[in-house]
Amino acid sequence: MAPWSPPATAEASPQLVAFVGFRIINDSMEPVSDDEKNRAQLLDALLKEKLEATGRFKFVPIPDSMRSEIDAGPFIGECNGCEIDYGRKLGADLIAWGTVQKVSNLILNLNVYMGSVETGQMTYIKSVDIRGNTDTSWTKGLGWMLKYYMPGN
Repeated sequence: MAPWSPPATAEASPQLVAFVGFRIINDSMEPVSDDEKNRAQLLDALLKEKLEATGRFKFVPIPDSMRSEIDAGPFIGECNGCEIDYGRKLGADLIAWGTVQKVSNLILNLNVYMGSVETGQMTYIKSVDIRGNTDTSWTKGLGWMLKYYMPGN
């Protein structure tokens, strides 16, 4: 499978994305470590960097007041459509989030979700399995996903 390449000319304005970040779903017997929390933030930055580099996506800032509202409620994707309301309040075209499911220090699953604020329909759902619980394994997993399954293709 060939890696994704951006179009030669960009005809449309970038889609505005409200990205609420990656959440760790810990199904292991070990508590979530500070290293894992830092890795989730590393994935946040990497996702934004890779998508903005295409010229097809621009991320909207999430003010502290909205971040507090989001954090106080059920997690995005488990809230019966609240993500669409948040995206609308933020003036976004798309709402996005990710999860890292930790089964053990060897077996992890990385997921990225994007939905249309206008239609309420999911536009991108991708998942990759990663082996190893390191900065490298997490970033390589997301990098591979975005290389071969870039949103919008």
